[in-house]
Amino acid sequence: MPLPLDEYMDPGTFERIKAFSENKETPFLVVDMATVDRKLKELIDVFPYASIYYAVKANPAIEILTRMRDKNVNFDIASIYELDRVLSLGISPDRISYGNTIKKSKDVRYFFDKGVRMYATDSEADVRNIAKAAPGSKVYVRILTEGSLTADWPLSRKFGCQLDMAMDLIILAKDLGLVPFGISFHVGSQQREIGAWDAAIGKVKGIFDRLEQEDGIKLEMINLGGGFPANYLSKANALETYALEINRFLAESFGDDLPQIILEPGRSLLADAGVMVSEVVLISRKSRTALHRWVYTDVGKFSGLIETMDEAIKYPIYTGRTGELEDVVIAGPTCDSADILYENFKYQLPLNLAISDRLYFLSTGAYTSSYSSVEFNGFPPLAVYFI
Repeated sequence: MPLPLDEYMDPGTFERIKAFSENKETPFLVVDMATVDRKLKELIDVFPYASIYYAVKANPAIEILTRMRDKNVNFDIASIYELDRVLSLGISPDRISYGNTIKKSKDVRYFFDKGVRMYATDSEADVRNIAKAAPGSKVYVRILTEGSLTADWPLSRKFGCQLDMAMDLIILAKDLGLVPFGISFHVGSQQREIGAWDAAIGKVKGIFDRLEQEDGIKLEMINLGGGFPANYLSKANALETYALEINRFLAESFGDDLPQIILEPGRSLLADAGVMVSEVVLISRKSRTALHRWVYTDVGKFSGLIETMDEAIKYPIYTGRTGELEDVVIAGPTCDSADILYENFKYQLPLNLAISDRLYFLSTGAYTSSYSSVEFNGFPPLAVYFI
């Protein structure tokens, strides 16, 4: 059967996006701002005590940043370029965290000179750089978690440190005149296993207790990162379900002495608001007896769909056609053999799908336009519209 549209997007919202898209040249992304507002409200409702720092890397469009600014959201920044864009909108630096643990000393100084006073870290060299370039600032240490093993887009091998090193870094930060502020973790982007947060919060509690009892350092903050899932083909629980469990994990570990809680959502706020509109360029079979077709579209890995790498993120794809279905391989338009979106996981698309038909990639509002390459094979960056 064709994709059940109403399981992935409000049909009324989709029809409005489809009507808006009718005469526009593909490929492009359409982001529904009402959905962004709704997702933000849901997050605030289920985590009323948390400070929200929007992960700018998910979608750095001015339209999104302005909306977050006006909703009193804070910002998780990864580079001086993101910083300049956010500050250009009149956003105060006290609403900004430098969340990238991999940074040049001169960039730390740039942030500091602009007024930013909160920094993530996970290594001794970085702590020392922060102490020199941003003296007296707050630091929080990112720890490794096992949650990435059950996330669709893992993050924790590159970032974070073991628990004993995290405690060493907190002590070092204090000795160097920094303010030991808290601990952060990220259970992996598109994390569907709720228990990943339980394990991570338990580790954080152990760090808090040991530092206070053995070193007299009382930390004030836990940064839970992001990871809340979007509505892709692989099913996840509702946000409310994650929140209920995470709230329980926090209460069990910290009771009434709950530290300040920070969230860094990106995907969960933006993904479901976006529809990427593409066109079928070519349909072929590799032999007379092939049991599946190759469907080539005018979007691919280099034009916003890089998270199909290793077929990690499986976007719902809607065609509007009905009838008999057949397995397909879906590939992008570029002259690069890596530009295959789905080959092992076989999507089923209608047999009557034709060249020049449109394919609608749902839940593509996050980590698509921000990954879109510049002129690989001469293709321009992905056009984006906000409605």
